Amino acid sequence: MSKVFFITGAGRGLGADIARQALAAGHQVVATGRRPERVREALGGEHDNLLTTALDITDSQAAQSAARAAVDRVGRIDVLVNNAANFYAGFFEELSERQVRAQIETNLFGPMNVTRAVLPVMRAQRSGHIVTVSSLAGVVGVDFCVAYSAAKFGVEGFMESLHHDVEPFGIHTTIVEPGFFRTELLVDASTTYAELCVEDYAERTAATRKQWESMNGRQAGDPVKLADALLKVADLDRPPLRFVAGDDCLQAVEAKAEELLAQVAASRELGSGLAHTDAG
Repeated sequence: MSKVFFITGAGRGLGADIARQALAAGHQVVATGRRPERVREALGGEHDNLLTTALDITDSQAAQSAARAAVDRVGRIDVLVNNAANFYAGFFEELSERQVRAQIETNLFGPMNVTRAVLPVMRAQRSGHIVTVSSLAGVVGVDFCVAYSAAKFGVEGFMESLHHDVEPFGIHTTIVEPGFFRTELLVDASTTYAELCVEDYAERTAATRKQWESMNGRQAGDPVKLADALLKVADLDRPPLRFVAGDDCLQAVEAKAEELLAQVAASRELGSGLAHTDAG
């Protein structure tokens, strides 16, 4: 059955791949980006089932306007794909406060802005599916990704809690946790490196940055296959709360689950029996 997909960051990378796959499958697509003309170009120009509209996800009013444009054009929104994101890379002390705030503004508050704009539409329909792209770094913290992980861990908490808010209205939620895919996250337009310099980190920063830059375009994951898998998830009657994508992420999440269970076991002796008891 044809659905209406509302996709952020659809001008390139994974967002463009999801939009192309959705159009090829016969769905209607509202494809958004900061520059709608670039979105149209990325998706092959005008299309009967395609609406492109401007959206800076950090602007809550722009999100409201984009949602209204979608409803005015196609009457509903069935699947929201919160895909747009960027990457501030660096060790914590070398990332400025401005950079950390900018990372969280885009990668956490951005999806919140768009979700807040779309939810009234889905509540009125008593149906919908909110899909938000997190990351392996939203499950496992790693060095050089502290700001990115902080935002993506926030996305995980936001979406896991949102599930309970909206399930009574027939609205599903799915957190997507991809490993390393060739999604253009590491291109210059998406990645910003730390603007401060702390001598103790200098050697590691230079080596780590070189490693990250060398990975661009060489990640193992195929974003077209990921986009196809996401369309299959969106077509499920009961989609999963989490979709772990890529062999690297599957292994990392399994290891994290085992680590958490081990930490629970190690905490049990001191962590249990701490409830207040009334001695009177």
